[in-house]
Amino acid sequence: MTETQGESTDPIAQAVAPGYVFDGAALELGGLMADATTLTDARIRIPIGMLNRHGLVAGATGTGKTKTLQLIAEQLSTNGVPVFAADIKGDLSGLATAGTPSDKLAARTKAVGQDWAAKSFPVEYFALGGVGNGVPIRVTVETFGATLLSRVLELNDTQESSLGLVFHYAKEAGLKLVDLTDLRAVLQHLTSPDGKADLTGLGGLSSATAGVILRELIAFSDEGADAFFGQTEFDSSEFLVVEPDGRGRISLLELPNVADRPAVFSTFLMWLLGDLFHKLPEVGDPDKPRLVFFFDEAHLLFDGASKDFLETITQTVRLIRSKGVGVFFISQSPTDIHEDVLGQLGSRIQHQLRANTPNDAKALKQTVDTYPTSVYVDLGQVIQTLGIGEAIVTVMNERGAPTPVAWTRLRAPESLMGAADQATIDGVVKGSPLFAKYGAAVDPVDSAADILGARVSQAKVAAEAAPKEHAAAKKATHPAEPQSAADQAMDMATKLAKNKNVQREAMKVGKKLLRNLFK
Repeated sequence: MTETQGESTDPIAQAVAPGYVFDGAALELGGLMADATTLTDARIRIPIGMLNRHGLVAGATGTGKTKTLQLIAEQLSTNGVPVFAADIKGDLSGLATAGTPSDKLAARTKAVGQDWAAKSFPVEYFALGGVGNGVPIRVTVETFGATLLSRVLELNDTQESSLGLVFHYAKEAGLKLVDLTDLRAVLQHLTSPDGKADLTGLGGLSSATAGVILRELIAFSDEGADAFFGQTEFDSSEFLVVEPDGRGRISLLELPNVADRPAVFSTFLMWLLGDLFHKLPEVGDPDKPRLVFFFDEAHLLFDGASKDFLETITQTVRLIRSKGVGVFFISQSPTDIHEDVLGQLGSRIQHQLRANTPNDAKALKQTVDTYPTSVYVDLGQVIQTLGIGEAIVTVMNERGAPTPVAWTRLRAPESLMGAADQATIDGVVKGSPLFAKYGAAVDPVDSAADILGARVSQAKVAAEAAPKEHAAAKKATHPAEPQSAADQAMDMATKLAKNKNVQREAMKVGKKLLRNLFK
């Protein structure tokens, strides 16, 4: 099938292209497709100033979502906007390495009007707790909070509420929760005889529920989660760096073995986003975002989420826009995203969806229903037949209105489209000033485990010393009267009598002494 270059007289181009003409700076996504074989000269773009209105990149596995994310990250960096992205498979690590030219790549980039040049970008690699390749990211338990921890422990609503009471008790008692050892120590104290009064004072926390939470914490630790919690606590403002050359830093968080602990990784990403929300000042609607945050495998965030956790997500996404932060969710289908969040996503980049099952067909119909009116006769059919590197796009224009639906042939990233070699990653990590700052875990001082452990030790010492102190006090209060000569003689005789070998001699000595005393 031969692909042709359409002129701007194409009726689809005439209907769609005016919607993508903006006054301010914009990211270039690609060229407008009139159909599967006709690429027009119209350019599809996203206004940089509207990226804090959030977005969605969706599509089936292998349809080009990661390359789209890479393309957007490169252009954001070039325009001085820092980027954070969760790198599930390690494919984004190639951003630190210049791309490799080829004839196939040259043909594609020429077709979409892209002046392609191999480039590398400023990248920092991070890893949760140092598990993986990157500067370790750690957080204290008390900063992480009861709601998020309940999510990773998969507690029910009652248990989540009870854990909140434990956090409240620790705060009121001045017990710092730095790592999981501290939280376990508090729970063990509350379920011990010494902590019974404190447990009763908490009201709604039963000893049985406390025991369940304690068992879940132990299992969580056995999975290696201790590495994620502790000091030095990571400062999320490290993501907001603009390099001296004016490019935004791209921060990549490696998430190895995400399938083994999906709730852990997705919840940690939510903590990072929430931490940014609490720390950053209000900036209104800036000309460009302070940071764009890419949330890969977003369905993991919503699967099995409690009501409180969903409210946390929804509120954070709604309000963080005014802090100058844009959030892009990446998942296979828009239906993976909770509707209260999906309704807040201004830009949509939809790669191919498949309808191989009744559920797939339902998801496809729901996806089509969320788009503005399309110039394409059957948008559902178009979405099913999109090629790799093609997407259906609609974004929020500078007036806040949705742009026309655009079948788009996407541009190619200019960095390496694949994982960087291990030597490159190791060099970046070890050479980073952040590695010196966060690389080694710091043993907490005067945290809950230390304080409660000291109390137990003091109580043990006091218990061992109590009988001796009692005997000493009794002796001081009732001093022994001087023994008479007769008593002394009888004591000596008794002691000697204990030895069978001298028993007979003892009796003789005793009698002799008694006779002498009473002469």
